Amino acid sequence: MIGAMWIDTHCHLDAPEFDTDRDAVAQRARAAGVTMLVLPAVQVSNFDAVRRLAHAGGHAYALGIHPLHTGQASDADIDTLADALHAHRDDPHLVAVGEIGLDHFVPGLDAERQRRFYVAQLGLARNAGLPVILHVRRSADALLHGLRRTEVPGGIAHAFNASDAQALEFTRRGFRLGFGGAMTHERARQIRHLAASVPDTALVLETDAPDIPPAWLYRTAAERTEDGGGHRRNEPAELPRIARTLAELRGWTLEATAEVTRANAHAALPRLAALTSMAALTGMTERALPAVPRGAAGT
Repeated sequence: MIGAMWIDTHCHLDAPEFDTDRDAVAQRARAAGVTMLVLPAVQVSNFDAVRRLAHAGGHAYALGIHPLHTGQASDADIDTLADALHAHRDDPHLVAVGEIGLDHFVPGLDAERQRRFYVAQLGLARNAGLPVILHVRRSADALLHGLRRTEVPGGIAHAFNASDAQALEFTRRGFRLGFGGAMTHERARQIRHLAASVPDTALVLETDAPDIPPAWLYRTAAERTEDGGGHRRNEPAELPRIARTLAELRGWTLEATAEVTRANAHAALPRLAALTSMAALTGMTERALPAVPRGAAGT
């Protein structure tokens, strides 16, 4: 496992949960063989943070407005995103527009406002020639509807949990499907079924750190009530252990799992390949990461 090279295709390293030990988190990831992180933005206020972190660590970033942040976002934020995508269009670390999408699970959100931001950001991605990183939460059909109207160069459907037919439709449109900590929970039967059955070319790995803890970090409601503690924080260093579950579900070795998912990540986000090669050639010597403003990352 140490010799494998892993790509975490979704990690919120700028999240406030990492403010006290961000350097150590990045070092643990590298020690575990996680040589590449994709850092998606969730609102305009963290565009600069994810870009600085990506450059400091030799990682990748995406710029977008998360559906859970559309209620607080200004309509002018779409113009800000368009300006940022134009300003950094030649930045090899900028690999996608994201995290964007629709969330039909969290109550109280303005569905029409989410849709308008989603459609607008699909248009920006199409114009920039960039793939997208999609937030999919009980919203697969609505997301696919938008993709039929505004075609983009594929991307990743993050934290995928939908039907077999919806999975097939996303993959037909050039998307890879992100699997992470949820897959390690035995009760997540549909996610585990998808991880075991979708085409080999559809699979990428992610942590969504600090969120979506794998089974060994998860605490039951009773355990949390007993001492008032929450879930343990997820980290990108957990990715190789998460990958063991995928390897078991597919009947693969860990080395094959790393190779397949790395190739799929490169196909989903084409600019990643050059960054990954650079990381492998240089060994990416450890560097201190820049401080980032406090703020909320998305899932």
